[in-house]
Amino acid sequence: MELRHLRYFIAVAETGSLTVAAERRLHTSQPSLSRQIRDLEDEVGVELLSRSARGVELTAAGMAFIDHVRLALNQVDAAIEAARQAAQPCKQRFALGFITGQEMTWLPRAMRILRDELPDVDVTVSSGYSPDLAEGVARGKLDLAFMRAEPDLDLTYQVVSQEPLVVLMPSDHVLASRDVVSPHEFGCYPFIAMAAKAKVLRAVIDCYLERSGIEIVPAQNVDNPAMVMSLVASTRSLTLVPSYLEKLMPWSVVSRPLAGDVPEIDLTIGYSKANTSPVLKLFLSRVDDLIIRPS
Repeated sequence: MELRHLRYFIAVAETGSLTVAAERRLHTSQPSLSRQIRDLEDEVGVELLSRSARGVELTAAGMAFIDHVRLALNQVDAAIEAARQAAQPCKQRFALGFITGQEMTWLPRAMRILRDELPDVDVTVSSGYSPDLAEGVARGKLDLAFMRAEPDLDLTYQVVSQEPLVVLMPSDHVLASRDVVSPHEFGCYPFIAMAAKAKVLRAVIDCYLERSGIEIVPAQNVDNPAMVMSLVASTRSLTLVPSYLEKLMPWSVVSRPLAGDVPEIDLTIGYSKANTSPVLKLFLSRVDDLIIRPS
């Protein structure tokens, strides 16, 4: 069994299609990919994928196998990254990640903590979806990320802030004249829900709607902030978003606070306890400064 077999298996499982995985993810031919998957199944001794006219789905064995495969690949990537860092000992590296938009608030605070170390540290910054950041931390590509506490990876999280959710709507929406909006008004208008990629945010929203006794059939599901705002404006819909996105809103949308018991979502810093970086150790020792002295 080779690493490529495992990576091919993950690609097929995530796309649900041998053709899509071959052409868009792996840049190989579909027959070649099929042979690689069959070789993997022969070595494991069970069928991992079920093929049908609808596409490819994981079997029960495949679902049990995939979690271990992801962990193994994460460990391999982390080992590669550790080796590369060890080969360049002259200057330490510290890679920070942020949920897109959060760097506007938190990067200056993080850099304030690192200021004294900056001459000897190569600091890199990236932004993206929370699940992708968590995977980057698990694989050793990021040392620390400002993200959600993603449940599927073995990382350590510490809450740095709690953000209220607000109602996002078109600028000229009838509810824009309100000071606050009751969740019981949502049912009168189309509602944009969070897609599965924004798992933590979706769970907070779903829990809030259920607690409020509201059943909503979403008009669409989306997880990209820019797409959320575009759809809200173009389809005259409502949605719930963390308040930090107010800094990124175009003129076409506005936000209003929720009435009553307002739901909140945690922003955390996430890191791996297996990461022995002295810069990470220094950063974690100063996390109270990050939280207590906001800019």
